[in-house]
Amino acid sequence: MYHKINFFKFKKLIPIALIFLVANQANAEGFTTISPVYSQVNETISGVVLDQEGSPVEGAKIMVAETGATAISDASGNFSISATIGQTLSISYDGYEVQKIKIDGTSVSVRLKSKKAATSIEEVTLVGYGSQKKSDLTGAVSQLKAENFKEGMNISVDNLMQGKIAGVRIVQSSGEPGAGVNVSIRGIGSIRSGSTPLFVVDGVPLSNDAVSATSPNVGLGNAQAKNPLNFLNTSDIESITVLKDASAAAIYGARGSNGVVLVTTKRGKRGEPMFTYDTYLGFSSVIKKLDLLTADQYRAAGVDKLYDHGGNTDWQDEIYRNAVSQNHSVSFSKATETGNYFASISHMDQDGIVLNSGFKRTTARLNAEESFFDNKRLKVKVNLTASDIRETGIPNGGNAGSDGQVIIHALMANPTRSVYDQNGNFTNFNMNAHYNPLYLLSVYNDKTNTFRVLGNTEATLRILPGLNYKFNLGIDKTMSERNTTMYPNITDRTPKGMYVQANLDSYNILLEHYLTYDLSLNKHNFSLLGGFSYQKFKSTGTYFGVKDIAAQGAGIAPEINPGYSGTAFIPGAGYAQENELQSYFGRVNYNFDKKYLLTASLRADGSTRFGKNNKYGYFPSFAVGWTVSNENFLKDSQIINELKLRGSWGQTGNQEVPNKITQASSSLTQAAGYYLYDNLNLINGVAINRTVNPDLKWEVVEQTNIGTDFSLWKNKLYGSLEYYHKTTKDPILNIPSRPLSPTSTVWKNVDAQIVNKGFEFSLGSEIIKSENFTWNLDVNGATVNNVVKNLPVSAIYSGEVSGPGLSGVTANIYKNGYEAGSFYMLNYLGVDANGKYIYEDINGDGRIDQNDRKIFEGAIPNFTFGINSYMKYKRFDFAFSFIGQTGGYLVNNTALDLNINNLASDRNVLKNFYDSGASFTNQPQLSSLYLEKSDFLRLNNVRLGYTFDMGQLKFLKSINLYVSAQNLFTITSYSGYDPLVDTNKQVGGNQSLGIDYTTYPSAKTFILGATVKF
Repeated sequence: MYHKINFFKFKKLIPIALIFLVANQANAEGFTTISPVYSQVNETISGVVLDQEGSPVEGAKIMVAETGATAISDASGNFSISATIGQTLSISYDGYEVQKIKIDGTSVSVRLKSKKAATSIEEVTLVGYGSQKKSDLTGAVSQLKAENFKEGMNISVDNLMQGKIAGVRIVQSSGEPGAGVNVSIRGIGSIRSGSTPLFVVDGVPLSNDAVSATSPNVGLGNAQAKNPLNFLNTSDIESITVLKDASAAAIYGARGSNGVVLVTTKRGKRGEPMFTYDTYLGFSSVIKKLDLLTADQYRAAGVDKLYDHGGNTDWQDEIYRNAVSQNHSVSFSKATETGNYFASISHMDQDGIVLNSGFKRTTARLNAEESFFDNKRLKVKVNLTASDIRETGIPNGGNAGSDGQVIIHALMANPTRSVYDQNGNFTNFNMNAHYNPLYLLSVYNDKTNTFRVLGNTEATLRILPGLNYKFNLGIDKTMSERNTTMYPNITDRTPKGMYVQANLDSYNILLEHYLTYDLSLNKHNFSLLGGFSYQKFKSTGTYFGVKDIAAQGAGIAPEINPGYSGTAFIPGAGYAQENELQSYFGRVNYNFDKKYLLTASLRADGSTRFGKNNKYGYFPSFAVGWTVSNENFLKDSQIINELKLRGSWGQTGNQEVPNKITQASSSLTQAAGYYLYDNLNLINGVAINRTVNPDLKWEVVEQTNIGTDFSLWKNKLYGSLEYYHKTTKDPILNIPSRPLSPTSTVWKNVDAQIVNKGFEFSLGSEIIKSENFTWNLDVNGATVNNVVKNLPVSAIYSGEVSGPGLSGVTANIYKNGYEAGSFYMLNYLGVDANGKYIYEDINGDGRIDQNDRKIFEGAIPNFTFGINSYMKYKRFDFAFSFIGQTGGYLVNNTALDLNINNLASDRNVLKNFYDSGASFTNQPQLSSLYLEKSDFLRLNNVRLGYTFDMGQLKFLKSINLYVSAQNLFTITSYSGYDPLVDTNKQVGGNQSLGIDYTTYPSAKTFILGATVKF
């Protein structure tokens, strides 16, 4: 039975509030604040504060250093303050370094010249349920600001992090616009529950489940669901914060085991109202072409004369195109004395580099915050975004086998064939399981429409000074419809045609309320947090299918009128999934004299996904820090500006498992039937499908982190160093059950462990910093060592390989003492004198079979890195970004499909296979011949821009024109399209790693763009 969690009652917070009130009253009665007394000055100093472009700055804080007198600049940048000539003014504004000037008259002008360094100890960083100054952080937290990810064309949030944060690896499952992306933080921590971090957008934790309908299999495999994060307009994003260690992520408890990514969107800023128009035009092409035999090389290879069809076609050129993309975004921002507002609308239209593929997105956003009552006692914040996405896909399902993907058909196509016959029709290859790829594209139609709304309302009430109550209500609603049609055709894949409509409706509601209390007692500073969270996830799906449909162009398209023709072969069907989380959490932050830091947190999570005996999990963490640079012996150091040492330990959980797996499941089947009556009619019997396990509990990730943050020689060198040790315990697996169990497998926690450990570094430098020229360089890198321990079964297999005669063959193995998802295959030794492949006879029995397979290193790279640079000379700006990795491997399943045996069957082959002297009679087998290093160095982004000063036009503030390029070049020995790829080839729910099967290639893109500010 489904166990519903009781709704939380607000009254449970009343005792907590009373405790805070008593503490505050005690503080008020027991302590008095002594304020210094200064002599009265006689002069009134007037002035104006301007930004780097000369625009007035509203909200800058001006303080007289000698007296502490303060003033705030108004909307015109003007201010007045009481001071004496000869004293010093200190001017501070968010995002800029503090500037100090001597008063030499009754009128002064201040221009903010330099941006605040990214490593400034005063920088505010988001953490779970709040923010902290970087100086107070004790966990491993990395933050990116908007200026860090503006180089190129990015569809989703995860693309923006590529190569910019140590330990965060972004791998595309496909280069198709809008396709899913695999994000992992500090290695792979689970066998079947995934490694995707928790994404939190403006305080709303998202579900990691698909929010777009999955493509049905119409004979060409199932295309994966689209990226659930592509609904956000990346121009709206203000910052991305990654919580990497358990101390930082434990406040999210059950969903923080793979790390947490906090996404914050833009808000209105002080100053004049701002209109911004962002636009770009992009031109994309395939990142590289595979080296296949040309028509002339094919004829010279000595193939059967029947396989020379007289043509000369480069099939890669036929299916790939120069794609055009465009993006337009308009935003408005404004801040007042009591609130701020931001609104935007955008449209992106991106053509895919494969014919008939594309991505269109229209988004609208409204962020508003307003204050009410005395001295802004109540603050109400609203965030709302709506996104309409329309995608067009191609037949390229990852599980289609060797004959159901348009890309593999193009690569295997004989180059002596022509696209069209003498009558102008598509050439019919007249082959089983091998078709003209252009014809296949012409009879296939796949359209997905997804509408998503994400919004939340947050209210903050200041009960007493330092004591605040916060309420957060969030809703995430998605509706998706996917229409897939295979029209009647001349292939052996659904030749009479088929249409399937799949619908998905998902719903996520969040309710949180919590108290925060900030208290300072002399040198003791406390920040307390306590609260409750309730989140409910619900998804429903319906689908139906029609076969034997009308020919393409005849009558009404099935997606418009499914009843026009055909016979229903999938009657109306559907499903529903629902689960809930109920959580209590608390955190204490303490620092003494800004030198000694302590953070401790505890979260209790209850989930309906687990058995009644272990429905709740408890996730503690603590961390300590020492700000060495605030000690007296370093305060005057000219070398060390900032230095902090920190260490943490904590536990987080993972609940990403199927719903209802703790409950029994049964069905009526003929296989379990029996003959009850004399008429010998078979009566359906009851079959047990799933064994009850009320003791199932959370996967737990335990992590230790030791780190240091530093800044030397006035930001000439700054950064952080980390060591982490992360262990996944009690993993949930579907393993063979004990004898006499009603089912052959059972879901249970096992005693196995998956260990990830390594080092991370982030180093940067303000190499040059002058009035006209600045140059910043940042480098990050991370190592990871992964191993599986104490697995209670001999091995777990995954990574299904596709290819002729390779049904049921897998490439990945999970085994004790080896890296998760290591590769398991024959060891290729070379070619003998007759062109036959030679494999190592592992067991020495004189024959080669599956018992001679060997374990090889896996897909997880030992080292990943990124290099990012930004330069500005007067009004020119130049930025570039490199990414890379070493120590990982890929199974090139595409090459396996393009094996030498193709020359014996009217198909093409990779040129290096032919050049090796291998015989055409070699049969394809999974071996280390197809195992390649995935090491690479890539120029990921490069951008050159120029900003025009429009000071002559009052309505136009600035125009920035830029040119940009993505994936400009890649240095790698990998022979496939892209070494940074991972096709989903999981088996039985166990995740696959490091398989590249005819993946939609990545694109090389050139962009012309402009940002206009009014």
